[in-house]
Amino acid sequence: MDEALNNLPPLSRLRAFEAAARHESFTAAATELGLTQTAVSKQIGQLEDELRTRLFERRNRAVFLTDAGRRFGAAVSAALADIAAEASILRGGHRRGGVVLHCQLCEAIYWLMPRLSRFHERHPEIEVRVVTALAPLTSAGEPFDIAIQTTGRASGSARLLFTAPDRVFPVCAPDYLPEATAPLDSQALAFHTLLSHEVIPQSWMDWPEWFSAIGVSPGRYRRIGFDSFPLVLQAAVAGRGIALGWARTVEGLIADGKLIRACDSVIERPTEISVYRGARRGDHAQVEALIGWLREELA
Repeated sequence: MDEALNNLPPLSRLRAFEAAARHESFTAAATELGLTQTAVSKQIGQLEDELRTRLFERRNRAVFLTDAGRRFGAAVSAALADIAAEASILRGGHRRGGVVLHCQLCEAIYWLMPRLSRFHERHPEIEVRVVTALAPLTSAGEPFDIAIQTTGRASGSARLLFTAPDRVFPVCAPDYLPEATAPLDSQALAFHTLLSHEVIPQSWMDWPEWFSAIGVSPGRYRRIGFDSFPLVLQAAVAGRGIALGWARTVEGLIADGKLIRACDSVIERPTEISVYRGARRGDHAQVEALIGWLREELA
């Protein structure tokens, strides 16, 4: 046997680790693998002892990948994905081509799709399969080559490639505010209905954080919550209130006259968007072409 293979840990431990790293959760990994949480924890503990390296930090009943764990997770995920793909081919399946781009639903609708034709004009030979999601990368249902999501959301073992800036400011329908009152003073926002994307955990900016960032204490205000950001934007377009808008997401709606800036105050977010490399092993040149294009578009 090749000497390098003598260093290979038992596959059962690698499977448990890969699932836990991808979900960044022992409980979610146990559910996926049909094991108990205790069994997954034991497998990973044995793997850490064998590697003499801590792969997870355990804090308050939650687990977080260490830097070493994230690197090892990316390697293990890629290797197991390759094995699964080849096994599928041997069973009579076929290798799916193209590049799989996993993207948050709102960014996919309002930012990615309106400009993806520019990539196809440059690379007509490359098929890009866009997979959208509301949940973070740790809940991804299939392997991906590249992913785009808000910085700070759980990313599991996906490898960070780069971050990009964005700007956050209030928006509303043009006829929501009388022309004489627009744009509003930031303090006056509290007298209007504020539309909110509410999730647990709150992994992106919402009204309390936005007011705090601009140094305003608005007191009590009326807030209507929605479980997805596209719904928040559609409610704003329909004139139901004022929403927080991310510049990259709302630029098209503003250009089309469906939304306007409701207030001059703006928060700069220098690392708001993160782009990741996933475990799927699509054609290297095609993946690199898409990564390069995303760097340009997000610059």
